[in-house]
Amino acid sequence: MLTVAMTLLIIDAIALIVMVLLQSGKSAGLSGAISGGAEQLFGKQKARGLDAVLHRGTIITGTLFFVLTFAIAYLI
Repeated sequence: MLTVAMTLLIIDAIALIVMVLLQSGKSAGLSGAISGGAEQLFGKQKARGLDAVLHRGTIITGTLFFVLTFAIAYLI
């Protein structure tokens, strides 16, 4: 059981790294850093296509990473 959980954790960690690296940057320079948070907060800019899939995938793999980590800690 521990070997299966460790293997899934390694695969999940690699998938998480790949998804984070494939995402496009949200801000471009100083102007993006100032107004980028407000645009995202009030929904002026909606993510579509590949960015939305990568964002949801990152959330799912991140959550799975923490669950697997806690499971391995419990098994040990």
